[in-house]
Parts: sequence; C-alpha cells; structure tokens
Amino acid sequence: MTSKKEEHTLCSLCFETTPDYDANLQTLLSLIDATPDHSIIVAPEVCLTGFDYENFEAVVAFATKANAALTQASHNKTVILTVIEKIGNRVFNMAKIFHNGKEISKRPKAKLFTLGEEEKHFEQGKDEDVEIVEIDGIKIALLVCFELRFKTLWQQIEGADIVAVPAWWGALRAEHFKTLTQALAIMNQCYVVASDSANEECSKMSAIISPQGKVTYNEQKVLLTQTYAPKEVAFMRRYLNVGIV
Repeated sequence: MTSKKEEHTLCSLCFETTPDYDANLQTLLSLIDATPDHSIIVAPEVCLTGFDYENFEAVVAFATKANAALTQASHNKTVILTVIEKIGNRVFNMAKIFHNGKEISKRPKAKLFTLGEEEKHFEQGKDEDVEIVEIDGIKIALLVCFELRFKTLWQQIEGADIVAVPAWWGALRAEHFKTLTQALAIMNQCYVVASDSANEECSKMSAIISPQGKVTYNEQKVLLTQTYAPKEVAFMRRYLNVGIV
C-alpha cells in the first residue's frame, strides 16, 4: 500500500466512447498511463462500451477483458469507473474501484435512469451498498450518474474526503450536473471528481470541485488534474462546523 504521506493527484477524464470497445479500452489505458503514481482517476460511466443495447452480449462479454486490463493498469494508482457485467443471468452496471493491481470494491448502480429505460436492461443495486471506501487513508465514495440526484445518498456518504461521480449525463441537463456536483462538494465539505462522457448526447464536462466549492472544469481537456490537499477538507470542516467528521 502507498504511504499516507504520498501526494495524490485527482484526475477526471472526459473522452468519447466509440463503437470499438478495444479502441475505447486503449484510450482509457493510455490516459491512465499518462497520470502520475498515486493518482485517483475517475472515468465516465460505461466509457468502454456505452449503453450499446443492440450488441448487449458483446458488451457483457467484454467485461472480462476490461477487468483484467484495469487490474494491471491500477498498479500505484486508483481507477474508478463503471463496467457492464453479467453475473449469472443478471446484468449490472457495476461501479468499480481498482487499486494497486486489485479490484477492491464493486457494487451495482443503485438508481437506474428511467428516462433511458435502464431498468429494462439492468438489475438495480441496493442503496445500502453505497458506502465509503478507505484507500491510503483517504475516504472515497462513489455516486454513479443518476445517483447524484438523491439527497439521502449524499447524507449516506457524509464524511468522505472525495466523492467520485462517473456519469453519462445528458447534454439537455448539463446545468444540473454542474450545480449538483458543486453543491455536493459544498454540502459534504469534500472534493468531488466528476467525469462525464464527451459523446454528443452528453454534457462533455469533467470537473474537480474543492471542499470550498471552487470548480475547475476540463474546458475540452481529455485529462484534468489537480493535487489532492487533505488540509482543505479538514479546514472547511473546522471553519464551518456542521458536524461532518
């Protein structure tokens, strides 16, 4: 495990998902490789395949290759994203955290997006599985796209130092994505690392928001980085004490 004293870099990715799953994986692996050691990397929701329902068997079959590649790529790094995965006869949009060559956390998306008819293709996860994972002494939580809209989940992950938000967020509601991610950082006094797809129907936005609510947008950059400063989290929780520890 990495020392707690190591400097960590927050990284938010924003790239286009193409019909070529292998090409998407290579894009992701190249971006991971471009980040420094001890990076915490957030990639868009289902960035390797998209919601390719017309080729769903190929989508779920690709998970095996993707998981192996991401396990290897996560040495000295943390990679956060979702992968469409089949377990038995059930298909999940699985939120995953890879760290130091291991898959250390996974859970199904707990809030499926009904406007996109996700409930017709995926099994829904459970709210209680949305939790904080500690990595290198850093408390990390994960909200997948539509989960961002549920205030009960905000309270459930209160105390996280970083909230990762991998998303496939519609362009028509881009302002909602900006407002909610910034509000989450302010309300929970934490960093928020938001990563949306660069596909045409999406907001094409990634952002890193500080515990004080300062937003840095990608501005068409594929890779957005910022040094993680744990003192910023501690400062806000002392300065405006609302009971978050």
